[in-house]
Amino acid sequence: MNIEAIWGLVLRYVFLYTRNFIRIVELLFWPVMELLVWGFLTVYLRESATGDLREFIVFLIGAMILWDVLFRSQQGVAISFLEDVWTRNLLNVFVAPVRITEYLAATFVIGLLRILVTVSVLTLLAAVLYQFNLFDLGFSLIPFFFNLLVFGWCLGMISTALILRWGQAAEALAWAVPFFIQPVSAVFYPVAVLPSWLQTVAWLIPSTHVFEGMRNVLDPEQASFSWTNLAWATGLNLAFALLTALFFAWILRLVREQGLLTKFASH
Repeated sequence: MNIEAIWGLVLRYVFLYTRNFIRIVELLFWPVMELLVWGFLTVYLRESATGDLREFIVFLIGAMILWDVLFRSQQGVAISFLEDVWTRNLLNVFVAPVRITEYLAATFVIGLLRILVTVSVLTLLAAVLYQFNLFDLGFSLIPFFFNLLVFGWCLGMISTALILRWGQAAEALAWAVPFFIQPVSAVFYPVAVLPSWLQTVAWLIPSTHVFEGMRNVLDPEQASFSWTNLAWATGLNLAFALLTALFFAWILRLVREQGLLTKFASH
């Protein structure tokens, strides 16, 4: 891959944010609003709870911040693609000497940058407003973060592939795809509350193992890091990454053969 090509694309997307204040507001507004809602809900539940449950219930704030890691990494890929669609720049990218791997790598970097900004702000606000320290997760924060990042990239590639195939009518998928898996990812509740048949589905999703592992660390009775959850999350992520790459390559070849890319330049 050409690092200069990737860097050039990254700079283009960064300039879109640095030269438009509204984009910065959009980047922070929704995560902050979600943190305020879940944060004050957590305060209420802790005041109503007794015993160890008072300490364990803070996982709601941690879950919200970690969910934003997955969601923002997916958005970094999907929204970067849509930026090129909205500015009628997509065909320019595909006719330029830029490999699709370089294009995707640039969107991955943008996803990471978006995460670093939002998670930094959320971590600071959570510490100030709710006395929640994300770094209480200790070493586990690093593999949890990485697995959610990679899975978010995979979801972003799926979103982009579906929009390529079905056109701008499918743009809503750029926001909807992550929420298809949220109910079975056990973000705010353990897998055990799901119906037995749905639990099987949940355990096949990498993010489920991350959020279960997070609760194990924050649970005052366990307070332990699960290597089993990490192994499953990593293994499933590798499988998902391979399948997603094959799916994206197949859709891209199909779109090129059918000349569907021209539709993005004619609307």
